[in-house]
Amino acid sequence: MLETFKRTRMYTAIAVITLSAVSTGCTHNTNDPQNVRTASDITSETTTNADNSTASLNTSLFNVDYERFTLDNGLTVVLHVDRSDPVAAVALTAHVGSAREKEGRTGFAHLFEHLLFLESENLGKGGLDKLSAKIGGSGANGSTSRDSTNYFQTVPIDALEKMIWAEADKLGFFINTVTDPVLAKEKQVVKNEKRQSVDNRPYGHNQYVIDKNLYPEGHPYSWQVIGSLDDLQNATLADVKEFFKKWYVPNNVVLTIAGDIDVNQTKAWVKKYFDEIPAGEQINKLPPQPAKLNETKKRFHIDNFAQAPLLTMVWPTVPEYHDDYYPLQVLSQYLSQGKNAPLNKVLVDEKKLTSDVYLYGYDAEIAGQLQLQVMAFNGVNLNTVADGVNEAFARFEKDGISSKDLARIKAGQETEFYQGLSSVLGKGFQLAQYEIFAGGAEFISQDVQKILGVSQQDVMRVYSTYIKDKPFVATSFVPKGQQELVLSGSTEANVVEEQIVAGAEESFDASVAAEYERTPSSFDRTKEPAYGESIEITPPKVWQNTLSSGIKITGIANDEVPLVAFELKLDGGMLLDSEGKTGTANLLAATLLKGTAEKTPEQLEQEIELLGASLEASASETDITISGTVLSKHYSDLMQLVTEVILSPRFDEQEFELAKDDTINQIEQIKANPNAIASVEFKTLLYGKAHPFAQTVLGDKQTVDDTTLEDVKKYYEKYFTPSLAKFHVVGDIKQQDVAKSLAPLNARWLPKDVTFAKVPEPKLPESAQLFFYDVPGAKQSVLYFGHSAPNVTHDDAYKVSVMNYRLGGGGFASQLMQELRENKGYTYGIRSSFSSDQYTGEFTIRSAVRSNVTLEATQAIMDILAAFGTNYSDEDLDVTKGFTLKSGARAFETLGAKLSMVSEISDFGLPNDYVLQQEAEVKALTVDEIKRLYGKYVHPDRMIYLIVGDKDTQFERLDALGLGKPTLLNP
Repeated sequence: MLETFKRTRMYTAIAVITLSAVSTGCTHNTNDPQNVRTASDITSETTTNADNSTASLNTSLFNVDYERFTLDNGLTVVLHVDRSDPVAAVALTAHVGSAREKEGRTGFAHLFEHLLFLESENLGKGGLDKLSAKIGGSGANGSTSRDSTNYFQTVPIDALEKMIWAEADKLGFFINTVTDPVLAKEKQVVKNEKRQSVDNRPYGHNQYVIDKNLYPEGHPYSWQVIGSLDDLQNATLADVKEFFKKWYVPNNVVLTIAGDIDVNQTKAWVKKYFDEIPAGEQINKLPPQPAKLNETKKRFHIDNFAQAPLLTMVWPTVPEYHDDYYPLQVLSQYLSQGKNAPLNKVLVDEKKLTSDVYLYGYDAEIAGQLQLQVMAFNGVNLNTVADGVNEAFARFEKDGISSKDLARIKAGQETEFYQGLSSVLGKGFQLAQYEIFAGGAEFISQDVQKILGVSQQDVMRVYSTYIKDKPFVATSFVPKGQQELVLSGSTEANVVEEQIVAGAEESFDASVAAEYERTPSSFDRTKEPAYGESIEITPPKVWQNTLSSGIKITGIANDEVPLVAFELKLDGGMLLDSEGKTGTANLLAATLLKGTAEKTPEQLEQEIELLGASLEASASETDITISGTVLSKHYSDLMQLVTEVILSPRFDEQEFELAKDDTINQIEQIKANPNAIASVEFKTLLYGKAHPFAQTVLGDKQTVDDTTLEDVKKYYEKYFTPSLAKFHVVGDIKQQDVAKSLAPLNARWLPKDVTFAKVPEPKLPESAQLFFYDVPGAKQSVLYFGHSAPNVTHDDAYKVSVMNYRLGGGGFASQLMQELRENKGYTYGIRSSFSSDQYTGEFTIRSAVRSNVTLEATQAIMDILAAFGTNYSDEDLDVTKGFTLKSGARAFETLGAKLSMVSEISDFGLPNDYVLQQEAEVKALTVDEIKRLYGKYVHPDRMIYLIVGDKDTQFERLDALGLGKPTLLNP
């Protein structure tokens, strides 16, 4: 399934700024007792429940059986069989992260996360990315942390041998293909990633400041996973090859394969492709090196992008899987999450200094740290926040944690444990994690027991040991001109800001083919393995029903994991907001789960959490949705609470005011994020100010201020009706049990007639239009280009999404990504997409490019758009069809994927077998049909070109595009 049916109008998410930076994940998007076992050929150990190395989770709910074996060269392999879908997840985890780097040469582990996708001796140029597009894989991807680097992909089972061949090629037949031009290009990509994730976002330098002050100079965790721009620029080819040859060796790697596999055949393939790769030198595990502070350190930074002050307080703790790691997780959750949390009570409810408090562990192999982050409201002095933190800690010291609170937190953690194992990739990842960092994959049977074994005394003990009266690192990040808000006694942090200089990057020629001496092999590795037996894609069985009140039910039964996921969706959302009161639906969603007529907010929250469930409410332009996940044994109990929420909401005045404060804070944060600015401004340009979709679901500061609790109640009374309700459910639940769980709601919820105003479809501009939004000092320019497109019910809606695969929807198989990232090094990523709902559709191209190539990147996109339709070839169509048809094997693997499927069927009136109908459409596509679609639905000469960036250095240059002088949106 492609992106046709994925609506993109959930503005609430835009305003949420991620404050932590634990690891670096590439869309390529872009811990550690070593346990190497040797054997005289392949030593296989199938674990059983008879000894301490059990591989089965000792609960009645779930089992994860695996088989582990080790090659002579030290490669550890873990296999897990899962017959639920015709797919296999292959993950190669190297026990090397930023902690194994040298000062002055940081960022190498993450650089290799990029390099290993590009080329190897036998895969050729394009490497795993090219192979992934052909076989219908999930997209070759990777992530880097302080201690490990992961390479992973889920593929149709008929391509498993191809993936094993490819992974072996990366490990044993790769490094010779890295040349100076290859290295120069990928440096630019990684530097663009750093600009996007750190330099060009609010609070992006916070983790750097924390770690520099928490750990002594030279400590493996004192630098960032992504490295520094200078270190990346100074890396030489010799440095890179030395790093690879030391760490990327079989005896430092775990290969995990999980899915619908034949174990004996898989073992034979692993031996064939990996066995002759030589072992490296012995690698010793790093000893624990916990941070030690003799005194509290306070640092501040004036942040170019911040719109509100941020306080972070960090205490040294313990490595992951240490005995104290588990009670520290409970402690952090109890102190900060939920209505009963001391930090929430003091900082949010009583003092109204913030709308959110985050306390979490950044735990790794040799050390851990507990981080408290509070983004205060505008103008709040961070000394007041620190006083509130101390007051909350004092209450906790006095009252402790109750047995009931401990039980609800454990229940939630148990549910999260199962959610993490709900896909073959999730199981594979977790087994590899345990194998490398917890002493062996058999730890999977102990982990949940350790979660459930935490006592009240444990929680109080770790608080006293690591937090109470202990020194910490505190950082104050404040907006320009607001230094008076920083924590008293703070000194300025040493943060190096990149200067925007035209032509500053080194040049390279990505077209130059690498010349190298091939690595010898005992057989011809250039021959790609054949596909296995062909796969017949069978979509899951969907059932539908309509209750007497009008509630429409759509579901899929699936018992792979003991979980149920559901959503109750009411049509309307922002479309039903009154004039001048935009944001009412959002405020209703924000307060809906804050108690009922019979339960206080605290009581409702605790009852939900005691079930180990999650329940959320959200609003979009077109609906209000209550969604949840719960262990199947507690599903009926949770639905009783959902029924109570729907029929008798509390409408608590205090919670309503808190929701307004939080919404206004989110609106302010949009101004701090160039990507969010671009999204919001583009909607206004596309739809025109009078159109309902030109606004965000949050509303604006004025409409939120003007909205009262009475307005929210009126919305509920007029528009909360079963005639607008759709219930979507998937998981370990039977159809008759779903109907039974909804019977009380069906009986008591009264239908109402609701009339919707017509939503006009936007018009294409008469000619291309160029706009600029100034963010002074921006290190990147955000490009947001596009125009209107067909809505979801249009006959061509799905086909245009397929057409877009080679333009910009196919990741590394797309022309936009190949040109702007791989050939030019302008960006970390770029994509084009068609998105639509029942009302309107949009075609967009989105990217963030380094500032000094804003003009060049825009021109490159325009050149691709001008030539795409004419140059589309039989090869392009073959790649598109191959990926689209083969990727269907992965389409329904997770509960989330199944829930999306039933939502599409229900929301848009699609037939239950629409997936098979789409498959037939793809098979029938021709080159001429693709060219027709492109000519009809992509209009470069009538497109909105919006650029958000630094006006002083980029604005005047854009005249060269030939689109006229840009219109400045914020003069």
